[in-house]
Amino acid sequence: MRALVLLINLLIFFLAGKSQEIWQSRYVGYDENQRLVYFEDEKGNIIPDFSNVGYASGNKEIPDVHVVEILNPLPGDNRAHIQGAIDRVAALKPDRNGFRGTVLLKSGVYNVNGSIFIRQSGIVIRGEGSDESGTLVRATAKRKHDLFCFTGNGDMEKDETSKVALTESYIPAGRKHIELLTTEIFMVGDSILLYRPSTGNWISDLKMDQIIERPGTRQWKADDYHLYFERVITAIEGNRIYMDNPVVMPMEQKYGGGFVMKYTFNGRIKNCGIENMLIESAFESDTDENHGWTAVIFTNVRQSWARNLVSRYFGYGCVTVDRGSRNISVLDSKSLDAKSQITGSRRYSFSCRGQLNLFKNLYSTEGRHDYSTGARVLGPNVFTQCTARNTHSDIGPHHRWAVGTLYDMIDTDGAINIQDRGNLGTGHGWTGVTQVVWNSKSPQTSVQSPWVSGKNYCIGLMGNKYEGRFKDRPDGEWEGLNTPGLMPESLYEAQLKNRLNKTK
Repeated sequence: MRALVLLINLLIFFLAGKSQEIWQSRYVGYDENQRLVYFEDEKGNIIPDFSNVGYASGNKEIPDVHVVEILNPLPGDNRAHIQGAIDRVAALKPDRNGFRGTVLLKSGVYNVNGSIFIRQSGIVIRGEGSDESGTLVRATAKRKHDLFCFTGNGDMEKDETSKVALTESYIPAGRKHIELLTTEIFMVGDSILLYRPSTGNWISDLKMDQIIERPGTRQWKADDYHLYFERVITAIEGNRIYMDNPVVMPMEQKYGGGFVMKYTFNGRIKNCGIENMLIESAFESDTDENHGWTAVIFTNVRQSWARNLVSRYFGYGCVTVDRGSRNISVLDSKSLDAKSQITGSRRYSFSCRGQLNLFKNLYSTEGRHDYSTGARVLGPNVFTQCTARNTHSDIGPHHRWAVGTLYDMIDTDGAINIQDRGNLGTGHGWTGVTQVVWNSKSPQTSVQSPWVSGKNYCIGLMGNKYEGRFKDRPDGEWEGLNTPGLMPESLYEAQLKNRLNKTK
């Protein structure tokens, strides 16, 4: 069957007038009807469907929200000017779609001495362009600070009384259904947590309680690695539930199995956005750190976006999707010419610490970890069609077990690494599992798989493979190194198209 599929695709390709040979992965490819098919490994794991991420899970376009406040720049500090307009919009009643309205910053220069906060749902901030002739917002405060802060409150509230155990001894990555002891308390549409507990024997088998110590090294502790994946029930059949997003890490009985429970997160804000502007930080030298740190940060936010932004000179980055944030789309934006020392905790151009987020068509210069995740970041999350130039470090999961990330069509002049970082930092250790590098370019790439609990993949890389920090770690799943013509070109776009076509 696979040979027939490849023959059909080759014929289509040549008929289109192209001469480059094409090929498909042994993990995921097209069938004779040009539908995606996935191939299981010996344990039933497949590469997950990463398409159900970002604003509205990719099911609809970002809206053009109506303008209710129009501002022109004032001489001097504009912080109170802009914050006042945001606060007036925050007092309005949301429309039927959950939007209060847009604050339009007309073209010109807005100097801002401090942070601007968006604390209510349904507020969009829009400029009139991200070049010099458009809207320029400049952070002028001489202290480390974030500029546009979209900030909800509260925390995830777990309903422990609803916790039900999974019944299977092994649930492979990529599956969208699980078997429970009972489904009586659940309904279609329920928001649930897929809870994967951490155990001492899991930490030991990962060898993360055996990190070679140096000053400040922290060995991993089981209680720090309980994982809670946010999902929605889409169907129930007997004791089986189906979820909107797949399992992205094998659930194993020998490591505590798993559970499902209900939860709420009432403090999150939603339906917010920032778009179409140039954002910069005033600075005094290339290594100055008392100035703007992050241009835009989302904390406890859902179903929101940042698009068509250009940031420059910030010490940390353009957009950070922080803890408690999900279904954020960061699109068509640039992070340019960071100003800070070139060392740890700096120059993370586009950073993800939340769940179910999409970073697409981004560009960065002078960053360190341009497209990265932090500790215990739970997927799916996607970075796609992103470029990094003059980078000072690597792209990929940065530390302490990120789960389920797609790095799709990444083009960097630095490194892409998925590996055991050992005692770097305070004990970064294994950076992640079910990390997929697809059709990317890098002069130096290491993709290793952890000792237990899953695999990492590098498919269609153009560049050089190297051993990483430790030569004795298990190799990842490599395929098609320096072989052009991988189909699909973008795994994310193919998965999204495949999923949306199924619903028509």
